[in-house]
Amino acid sequence: MSEILSYTLIKYDGYVLTTGALAAIIFVLLGFRFALFIFKRILFRFFIKRRIDRGRSEAIYLLINYFFWTVAIVIVLEMVGVHVTIFIAGSAALLVGLGLGLQQIFQDLVSGLFILIEGTIKVNDVIEIDGMVGRILSVNLRTSEVLTRDGIMIIVPDHKFIVEKITNWSHSSESTRFNVEVGVAYGSDVDKVKFILLACAKEQKDVINIESDTAHEPFVRFVDFGDSALKFELFFWTNKIFNVEFIKSDLRFAIDRKFREQGVIIPFPQRDIHIKN
Repeated sequence: MSEILSYTLIKYDGYVLTTGALAAIIFVLLGFRFALFIFKRILFRFFIKRRIDRGRSEAIYLLINYFFWTVAIVIVLEMVGVHVTIFIAGSAALLVGLGLGLQQIFQDLVSGLFILIEGTIKVNDVIEIDGMVGRILSVNLRTSEVLTRDGIMIIVPDHKFIVEKITNWSHSSESTRFNVEVGVAYGSDVDKVKFILLACAKEQKDVINIESDTAHEPFVRFVDFGDSALKFELFFWTNKIFNVEFIKSDLRFAIDRKFREQGVIIPFPQRDIHIKN
């Protein structure tokens, strides 16, 4: 056994790598991986008991994961005879050159670190960025994965979440308010229109309808006297933020159907032209 462990695999300029050292490296890496697996299970049980949301739990675990593997790499380098302090000092000029050439990557790394610590962007958050709405699937140290409503995966550099304006629809609450606009013909019974709009909202299963909670109860606003129609807006709250466009579409179908049943007319723009001879 001793002969097998002392067998030389690599020998170069005074450096020797034996099978025993390689086995020790593999053992250390597997040990770290197993320890991280156990720690993850314990950590997430703790998060569940403390009712910490999934996004923040993933962020904390990701930071711990990076720390674990950084320590593992340092230990492995020391085991193979590479002293980290000497390595860093000897490559200082190279690191400066890389830093100048890879400023954007380092900016993303620092931004990712701030995002993971602050928790402003978390897994499952629904955000709007560059006019695009998507759900955060993962937040990593350099990039984040965003799934759009079209089912397209977008890889977003983390610095965009720091330096640009981002709308996080689900940051402070799981429910968000939206609205549907509609116009009716002049002479329509406005109270009847209001009743129909509220009825459509209350019949939609994905709209929050809590009679005792006025903050989340649908309501109608008479917006303006338009050129060709009386303008109304139906405001509603929903937890289905990611699929809200489907909810709006269902509401429009229901509004159009009920307006036809009740004789309420949705006008279209008209102009009278007078021709003089």
